[in-house]
Amino acid sequence: MGRAFEKRKSTIFARMDRVGRQFAKIGKDIAIAVKTGGSSPEGNPALRRILQNARAVNMPKDKVETAIKKASGQGAASYEVVVYEGYAPHGIALLVETATDNVTRTVANVRHAFKANGGNMGTTGSVAFMFQRQGVFRLSPEGIDRETLELELIDHGLLALDDGESDKGDKQLLVRCAFADFGNMQAALEARKLAAISTEFEYVADNLTELPEDKANDVMKLVAELEGDDDVQNVFSNLG
Repeated sequence: MGRAFEKRKSTIFARMDRVGRQFAKIGKDIAIAVKTGGSSPEGNPALRRILQNARAVNMPKDKVETAIKKASGQGAASYEVVVYEGYAPHGIALLVETATDNVTRTVANVRHAFKANGGNMGTTGSVAFMFQRQGVFRLSPEGIDRETLELELIDHGLLALDDGESDKGDKQLLVRCAFADFGNMQAALEARKLAAISTEFEYVADNLTELPEDKANDVMKLVAELEGDDDVQNVFSNLG
């Protein structure tokens, strides 16, 4: 994803209930992690990662504990992660990552969003080949020698060390690695006592497409509708 795309998304979220969506997303992530690996963070690396992300967005401890208990109980919702593919207006590729307890409802909503905003929903594999799945570790740049860190992490699968910022505008360093190298990179950062602010898995486009502002806005209208759906966790794009 391009930085311009991320900035446009931030503008969209400024008009939405950002905090509520973040908490809801993490709640689903917790449910999925507990179902697959249990409710103990010590024995569930996926859950540990999600709890780290919950702290990064200041999700209250009682909400986190409630989400874990709810996911551990009888009758807990069972979410399936499904990624949909398609094209936004002007040929921009989109990957729509969802977590749903009703695939029929979700696919209908996603298809409607594409159609209503001048896009086309595609079949599995129609745009995924344009993206790489990556692990992304967000670090505070304070006290870090960037060049030294970059050299040290190359042997652990480093793809890129990018500049980034938090929702509040705080500077961050983004350590990117291939999905398959996630464990190696996590261990390398821990060995250097570099605690990540948050950790995510993202689909990153191999090549970005630049559009003039008016056409980019057409794409972002579709992204906004998709992001507004309760079942959608993330939208990834090759918009520059």
